[in-house]
Amino acid sequence: MSRKKKPRNKQANTGATGKIPARAQPSAESRNFRRPRLAWLLPIVVLLVVAVTFQVRRMLEPARPATASPPMLNAKFVGAAECATCHAQENALWRGSHHQLAMQPAGDGTVLGDFNHASFENSGVTSSFFRNGSKFMVRTDGPDGVLHDYEIGYTFGVYPLQQYLIATPGGRLQALGIAWDTRSRELGGQRWFFLYPGEKITARDSRHWTGIDQNWNYMCADCHSTKLRKNYSAGTRTFSTSYSEIDVSCEACHGPGSNHVAWAKRQGDWQTLDATEGLTIALDERNGVAWPIDPATGNARRSSPRRSEREIEMCARCHARRGEIHEDYVHGQPVGDDYRVALLDEDHYFPDGQIKQEDYEYGSFVQSRMFHAGVTCSDCHEPHSSRLRAEGNGLCAQCHSAAKYDSPAHHFHKMGSAGARCVECHMPTRTYMVVDARRDHSIRIPRPDLSVKIGTPNACTNCHTDKPAQWASESVNRWYRHVPEGFQQFAETLKAGSEGAPGARESLERLVSDREQPAIARATALSMLADYNPPATDDAVREGVGDDWALVRRASAHALSNSEPAAIANTLTPLLGDPVRAVRIEAAEVLAGLPADNLPTNVGADFSRATDEYIDAQQLNADRPEAHMNLGLLYARENHFDKAEDELKTALSLDPSFAPGAVNLADLYRAQNRDEEGERVLKDAISRSPHDASLEHALGLLMVRQKRNAQALDLLGAAARGDPDNARYAYVYAIALNDAGKTTAAIETLESSIKAHPYDRDSLAALVNFLEQSGDPAKALTYATRLEELEPGDPQVLQMLRDLHEHSHGG
Repeated sequence: MSRKKKPRNKQANTGATGKIPARAQPSAESRNFRRPRLAWLLPIVVLLVVAVTFQVRRMLEPARPATASPPMLNAKFVGAAECATCHAQENALWRGSHHQLAMQPAGDGTVLGDFNHASFENSGVTSSFFRNGSKFMVRTDGPDGVLHDYEIGYTFGVYPLQQYLIATPGGRLQALGIAWDTRSRELGGQRWFFLYPGEKITARDSRHWTGIDQNWNYMCADCHSTKLRKNYSAGTRTFSTSYSEIDVSCEACHGPGSNHVAWAKRQGDWQTLDATEGLTIALDERNGVAWPIDPATGNARRSSPRRSEREIEMCARCHARRGEIHEDYVHGQPVGDDYRVALLDEDHYFPDGQIKQEDYEYGSFVQSRMFHAGVTCSDCHEPHSSRLRAEGNGLCAQCHSAAKYDSPAHHFHKMGSAGARCVECHMPTRTYMVVDARRDHSIRIPRPDLSVKIGTPNACTNCHTDKPAQWASESVNRWYRHVPEGFQQFAETLKAGSEGAPGARESLERLVSDREQPAIARATALSMLADYNPPATDDAVREGVGDDWALVRRASAHALSNSEPAAIANTLTPLLGDPVRAVRIEAAEVLAGLPADNLPTNVGADFSRATDEYIDAQQLNADRPEAHMNLGLLYARENHFDKAEDELKTALSLDPSFAPGAVNLADLYRAQNRDEEGERVLKDAISRSPHDASLEHALGLLMVRQKRNAQALDLLGAAARGDPDNARYAYVYAIALNDAGKTTAAIETLESSIKAHPYDRDSLAALVNFLEQSGDPAKALTYATRLEELEPGDPQVLQMLRDLHEHSHGG
């Protein structure tokens, strides 16, 4: 079988300060340790933003590296007050913006919630909000599950909700799980609400406000303050987090301003700064640019091409779903030098690229026709106030003729109605954190026909909730007399790739090579090829290594992540010296454990440096269990087993409920014939997370190895039932059932699983085998035929078909 489907990373929604970082899904049944993955994606709370769609000719230029200004040596942060002495207008716009109010000390002028002896009950816990003199207080359940009084230290955010931060030992600030709805009463606001409605979050849960997943220092701080340094001490497990300013101030975007001040005041060697005016980054991509509307088309075109993505990548630092890999940010350098941006994987995005999880804006915007036509964030948003540059459809009318587009002849809705608003069709919302409706910045044409085909959402039935997708598709076809396909042409390919459908590999490879499609979609397709274990000589992989876009180059390394490092070294070693850090460390991760004598000549130093950068990226996040697990997996691949064990134990000491850490530690023990210790680790983890399928599956496999078959069956069955989305669990359970002589039950298990996972090769092959074994070759033949459709020309499958044909005809 050519496709080797791995369990995909899972990501849970905390709904509070953001998302639980993605944790690598363990593969307990594998013979070797999983390659270490960058298993975290830093979330932040960001502003609601709205953008605009452009109907322009398809004009995709290769991404150029963000061009930084000449380095400003010894530039220091000077603060917004200093900036305001010359830039009073910009300062006035910034005052009162969401950036300026991103985080504030708790006080009478900043706290919006009701602390007048208000109470809120959730899952049997009644929390009280009150004042103690000038202090704002909450009485709620602490880490011991008992009610205690806590002082509110800071407010976090301002609209449509406000959260509250509480100082706890070790320099930690923790985000309370109860937030204040700042919307008006008419909109349902002015109330306390729980960020996990319907869930009982106890003190043992990492999502409890005292838990590791509600920690401000890691989860939120980087994007809500200026010049943030986390300053975590792994030795003492304490934080000394610092910032130059508590909010998102001028220098968060413009960089340290001391050289600009010196130039403006003509101090010191100011003449040497004339070329850049002392600015660390030139956010000047809109200077002298116009968007004249062509009367013939009703659409605008940029007066001169955009030559860089400096501004967009500056915004992406916080307005992207990403993980931090380097802390000493230099303004103007590519976002990939400091962050690992998420691709359009199925946990975060729908197959057509629409937002699913809390994905923010960058990953959506770079899919859009607008991005490829040269639009920047500040074309639509005034950057200092963060407000839109125009109200309502007037924003879009800056570049689209209102006579053509703001008309029932275009939108087929009554003027002034919700359906007549450009954003309702082209930027539909998805609600996070209970009340926070955010617009999708992929700025797409509604595709209800795709909803019919592959189940993606569409703007039409978002509003017309009583109507099916088929109705919407027929309506759109009737209006326009064709299916409007729009700019993004990758939905069905990514859907097929995620499912392993017939022809998926070929479709993914075609998408990788299609330079007319967004780079983030091409990178996603390339990353998906890892499930098919392509050879290092694969054309799509080789093209990806030399691609102009860093996301694609990074994905080309991941595409080979299931291969033996020695077999792919020649292909990937150019990436070890890539100009973008995220690409280098991805290549180092995939090649981890490769002996030096297997490397091409003259790349040893690059490999060593990239590996060090990978380790540094993990150590930057040493407060997180994922980082220590990643290091443990790296050291295991390098045969440094003592170091690997120490890192995995550290991961579990930071978060005893971290199931991937337990599974991988037990797997390390398995490799060292220490299953008794692995059993203790897994049983302890199950006592903390009684229904975690990955733990049950891993312990079940351990029981199989120890020939404790009755216990193994119970555990493997519990895992298969507990996580039906994981076809591997059902497959392994069916194998165990068959080995126990329960072939009928094994067949039933696989038939049920295949209904949900019709393209799972291993399950189909096993089912064919069991049906033939049970004396039903005709039925086995039907599943073998399905398998052949997935693996055309595979010698094993063809032989299987020949044998079944002979058997079913009495041969």
